[in-house]
Amino acid sequence: MHAPDDDEIPIPQTGRRGRAALSNTPGRFEAHGRVKVDDGWPRDEDLPPVRTEVSDERPRSAITRNTSPDISFDRSVNPYRGCEHGCIYCFARPTHAWLGMSAGLDFETRLIARPGMAERLERELRRPSYRPATIAVGTNTDPYQPIEGERRVFRDVLEVLHRFRHPVSIVTKGTGIERDIDLLSEMAADGLAMVALSVTTLDRDVARAMEPRVPTPARRLRTIERLAAAGIPVRVMASPVIPALTDHELEAILEAGKAAGAAHASSIVLRLPREVAGLFREWVEEAFPDRAARIMGRVRELHGGRDYDPEFGTRMRGQGIWAELLRKRFEVACARLGLSETGPELRCDLFEVPLARGDQLALF
Repeated sequence: MHAPDDDEIPIPQTGRRGRAALSNTPGRFEAHGRVKVDDGWPRDEDLPPVRTEVSDERPRSAITRNTSPDISFDRSVNPYRGCEHGCIYCFARPTHAWLGMSAGLDFETRLIARPGMAERLERELRRPSYRPATIAVGTNTDPYQPIEGERRVFRDVLEVLHRFRHPVSIVTKGTGIERDIDLLSEMAADGLAMVALSVTTLDRDVARAMEPRVPTPARRLRTIERLAAAGIPVRVMASPVIPALTDHELEAILEAGKAAGAAHASSIVLRLPREVAGLFREWVEEAFPDRAARIMGRVRELHGGRDYDPEFGTRMRGQGIWAELLRKRFEVACARLGLSETGPELRCDLFEVPLARGDQLALF
């Protein structure tokens, strides 16, 4: 019988202020667990809030490859591990288990910055065998989470892509991307950059509860406006759609994105891989006890009776009548608003390896 782990007991609110996860269950690859022991002393004392810790990792490689048929890119760059935004539904949470940490509070508070990523990326782009294709950033954890303002790991990466005239697609919830409008606008003018902003809800209270350190919905819409005004193609992402919680806002989110200047749109239903399912259930029961059962019941309807169905082709769209209804609503709204479901085709023919220090100019 599994002994109850101390981290499986919800952490008091004072200890997780400003965080989404309620607990910190050990990762599935950890060698040891911790057992709660009653020593007779009360445990209701106030605990200090969990603080963010950042460690550094020197990356052995920059470009991560994938062959998934569900996504449109085959390579990505990840400047950080973990994400301080703390979105409770984040599908990237289980990646922290590989590091011997929890997908719960550890994912939000024990972050890993990867300085040196830009230098490693430059070496890989200079290889004679390299063939350019769009590099996706923000597909695992957000490159514009709060620590990027100080660490600037992604800014360095973006400068490399700018010098090499390499296409890049960025997904973010962070308004910190406005800092890089100077580079992104130049790249966009040459067909080398596009940005997707995720707007999950327009309700400030819901947003604060489920993505506690993400800028407000209104502030994200303002970022769309500023990017679009700078000539940068922007996609509004109504993702993830959470049934019985945010699904009624689908059309309103697309309308707000269009009004802010987005030309493209996409939408993905909530998916809860591995540890995320338990964390989300725990959260929704505390945050929305009046509708928790309904939300989870609808989630299972979308995923073949399970919290999550990992099958390619359905894991992001869902299945059944509710999935079809959401898809139809999205298509009708996009057609009415003039939002394209396909983004611009970024150019690869401009890729050029700049001279490195010590290189000689060609005579011809």
